[in-house]
Amino acid sequence: MLLNVKPILHTPGKQLDFQFELDLSDVEFSGRYPLCNKVAVSGFVRNSADVLDLTMSARTTVDAMCDRCGKEFSQEKEIPYGCMLAEELQNEDNDEIVLLENGEIDLGDLARTAFILGMDTKTLCSEDCKGLCPRCGADLNLGPCSCKKEADPRLAVLAKLLENK
Repeated sequence: MLLNVKPILHTPGKQLDFQFELDLSDVEFSGRYPLCNKVAVSGFVRNSADVLDLTMSARTTVDAMCDRCGKEFSQEKEIPYGCMLAEELQNEDNDEIVLLENGEIDLGDLARTAFILGMDTKTLCSEDCKGLCPRCGADLNLGPCSCKKEADPRLAVLAKLLENK
């Protein structure tokens, strides 16, 4: 979605609001496509003393899979993003300034990039997820498994002493 900021480019105090939906169902994360729902993007561009500030938020429900136990679950995800807009760059090393092209900014591209970079690298169904037993694969969130705990090999000699009693 292209937004024309020319009407507020040289008018301090003015603001342009925007709202649109973004389809990210084609984006793959770890072999899955978790963004089946549309991403709702909303925000504004404000001219503050001839400086254009863009503030936006992208929100959706993600179809996630827990990295510890493998359970599928839905998770609300909101990614905030902000930057300054400029017609020309004075300092090309500044990543917080986005260059305008003919007084327009591609909000769809910015929102897509911000949402993808804001996705979690590790997803958990809950903070206290216990995961799966490494031996039998039982879900430890449902209770302890029936596996016998193996003694540390460094302490095997002590375990034998205890068995002899």
